[in-house]
Amino acid sequence: MSGGLFALLDDVAALAKLAAASVDDVGAAAGRASVKAAGVVVDDTAVTPQYVQGVAAQRELPIIRKIAIGSLRNKLLIILPAALLLSQFLPWVLTPVLMLGGAFLCYEGAEKVWEKLSGHGGAHGADPAASGSPEELERTMVAGAIRTDLILSAEIMVISLNEVAEEAFVSRALILVVVAIGITVLVYGVVALIVKTDDVGLSLTQRSSAAAQKVGRALVAGMPKLLTVISVVGTAAMLWVGGHILLVGVDELGWHAPYDLVHHLEEGAHDALAAVGAVAGWLVNTLASALVGLLVGAVVVAVLHVVPVKRRLGNS
Repeated sequence: MSGGLFALLDDVAALAKLAAASVDDVGAAAGRASVKAAGVVVDDTAVTPQYVQGVAAQRELPIIRKIAIGSLRNKLLIILPAALLLSQFLPWVLTPVLMLGGAFLCYEGAEKVWEKLSGHGGAHGADPAASGSPEELERTMVAGAIRTDLILSAEIMVISLNEVAEEAFVSRALILVVVAIGITVLVYGVVALIVKTDDVGLSLTQRSSAAAQKVGRALVAGMPKLLTVISVVGTAAMLWVGGHILLVGVDELGWHAPYDLVHHLEEGAHDALAAVGAVAGWLVNTLASALVGLLVGAVVVAVLHVVPVKRRLGNS
């Protein structure tokens, strides 16, 4: 009897170890998938604070919470089922879909560059001239933010799915659930910290301590610079990730020359700078991918913005 009990306990322990290993595998795969979506995550983090510009301080966190809930709903109820069905029954569609997302990233990045150079930057926050009650304006703002998030979330989930496409169906589903929840918490947690840092800094400036006042003034003065850095990094990341997706995509579809050229340049930099070869190779690959992203994005921006403007000017 005792022997049977010990055997049963051994089996339970073995199953527990197997389950723990499976959880570790899912966590590790989710981590790898999330890293590949880093460019979109940074952009999502950079874009979202703009939605609460001009909003009363006491409404900032409630609005971010509503957007975060909408973002999680987008990922789990809309994008996740569609992505899993495609990966299960039409896996060949994933590469073209991923390339469409990559092209959109290139367009978004190039459009930000164009807006900076032309001085026609877009604002995502509430329109001060808009009419309606504060509640209606808030609902409109949240709905617009959630619609924009749907595109960014779709890119995040498809990029992540592409990294775990070889996993079993259940593993894929679990990994994407982990990615969806983890990235949503990360993005909107960071956004909440960013938008409330001004309030923390202002509160510190009102303290009696000179050191607290100094830190408070530094926080208030530093936030615009931090948002600028995040925006620049987000733009660069979109061009890099979008360009890399397109290079890998055309290679998988049979056009090998562009990816082979970048790979050749990467290996050349690696071999020429042996001491820092890995870093040099990565930089070359990243810069080449970003250049491809900028070129593709510039073409889309020209088609959607520059050409129509010139036509209107020519007809006027």
